[in-house]
Amino acid sequence: MRQRWMGLAVLVGLALLVSPVAPTWGQNRGNAMTVTFKDDISTLDPAIGYDWQNWSIIKSIFDGLMDYEPGTTTLVPHLAESFTVSPDGKTYTFKLRRGVKFHNGREVTAADVRYSLERTLNPKTQSPGAGFFGDIAGVKEFTDGKAKEVSGVKIPDKYTVVFTLSKANAAFLHIMALNFAYVVPKEEIEKAGADFGHKPVGSGAYKVKEWVLGQRLVLVRNSDYFIKGRPYLDEIVFQVGVEPNVAFLKLQRGEVDILGDGVPPAEFTKVMNDTKLRTLVAVGDQLQTGYVTINTQVKPFTDVRVRRALNMAVDKQRIIRIINNRAVPAVQVLPPLMPGYDKEYKGYVFDVAQAKKLLAEAGYPNGFSTVLYANNTDPNPRIAQAIQQDLAAIGVKAELKTLAQSTVIEAGGTKGQAPLVWSGGMAWIADYPDPNDFYWPILSCSSLAQGTWNWAWYCNPRVEKMVEEADAMVQANQAAARDAKYREIYRLVMQDAPWIPIFHEKRYTMHTARMGGPPGLFNDPIHIPVHYTEVRLVQ
Repeated sequence: MRQRWMGLAVLVGLALLVSPVAPTWGQNRGNAMTVTFKDDISTLDPAIGYDWQNWSIIKSIFDGLMDYEPGTTTLVPHLAESFTVSPDGKTYTFKLRRGVKFHNGREVTAADVRYSLERTLNPKTQSPGAGFFGDIAGVKEFTDGKAKEVSGVKIPDKYTVVFTLSKANAAFLHIMALNFAYVVPKEEIEKAGADFGHKPVGSGAYKVKEWVLGQRLVLVRNSDYFIKGRPYLDEIVFQVGVEPNVAFLKLQRGEVDILGDGVPPAEFTKVMNDTKLRTLVAVGDQLQTGYVTINTQVKPFTDVRVRRALNMAVDKQRIIRIINNRAVPAVQVLPPLMPGYDKEYKGYVFDVAQAKKLLAEAGYPNGFSTVLYANNTDPNPRIAQAIQQDLAAIGVKAELKTLAQSTVIEAGGTKGQAPLVWSGGMAWIADYPDPNDFYWPILSCSSLAQGTWNWAWYCNPRVEKMVEEADAMVQANQAAARDAKYREIYRLVMQDAPWIPIFHEKRYTMHTARMGGPPGLFNDPIHIPVHYTEVRLVQ
């Protein structure tokens, strides 16, 4: 999943709500929590929404078959009461909870699950998440218009859904926890049409009370929610169009509870150096890697020695200082919290002399000229300039092109156009906590196509085969072996050096002292479940 710079990323921190002292977590309900955003909310349609802002709100309005225990990467059945997996990992059978109701009062059934998934897969929906479900049998025939239904989705009875995959995928249960798989009522889709994203009806803990575009969104507690005792708050108000600096002042006055866009950069040092204000900031890690892609199909980057030299040339600690030390250095593709992360791997050390030596061995003793693309939103131009200076120290003259995010994405996805791309503002954050999410969309041979997110245009058939083998390891007793396999996979990727991993961002969320949640939410590593259902008043 791509992100915008720090602002939307810190929305995950809503799951990290803490108080300045160790509180007693009460069961009390009441009052409203207020969250501010600079930008308006684009859509609350789970098949379409795909940024931090709308995903987190969608989570509160809709439900899926699977979810995560708050504050963990542990999958649990949600709308599903239970599930079974066949020994070959190709058949998943879900038994639904009975009596779960949509906000319109109708019971959720297996037919709704199939309808919702086929709606996401329907090309007319234009869902950015359709590609996640390609392993379900019959998807291609359905999306090509050759079949009216997805053959790999069966509903033998009102409360049972059976998925058959064309090949095993150990991440399938995680995929079924994505917002793109959330369940919607067909009659409400037909009633609202293309406006469903602004008239959402789900089965979640909250339902929409009021939405004034450009001003506010108000969610109200769903008294019929199937998880008894949830949610705790009666109302959540999202104020939009609020500049971050104004929101910061409002929070200090107690007028808002959460800074959805994070601590304003100009105020960050002040906040962290202020004893009182610092206690209102929750800090957490996330499954994120910021990196520079190196186009492996553009000379001189077709030579692995050149790519390795660039990895050795960048001073990551200096870049981290540019963002007020809100990150840790990255030495590999996967972030530290991800299964398969290799704690023993040290990566390419910062070594200008060795970098120059590698360039000379590759036939470039005097360096060469290239182009570095970057998002033009601060602090990305400053980071790109630091990278440019580091490359200049080894003789690589990189022309900077700092452009709008959409333009950079287009350039990266066009073969041969962008030699180097700094991913800041668009860095990869896990859609789900499985190592294959850092491979298939952005590093695989199968992702090479016009408009690709594989901006390195990287393809190693040996690695691809190994990933397929790892993803076929679906049984619980194979988890350790699968992690080991992925450690080997990403070491091979780093030997090929299609990326310069730069840092893993931390998130900083500022909130009022009156809002809280249980300890399990302090460092929620998943960007998907911002658990509004767990947020409560501190006693």
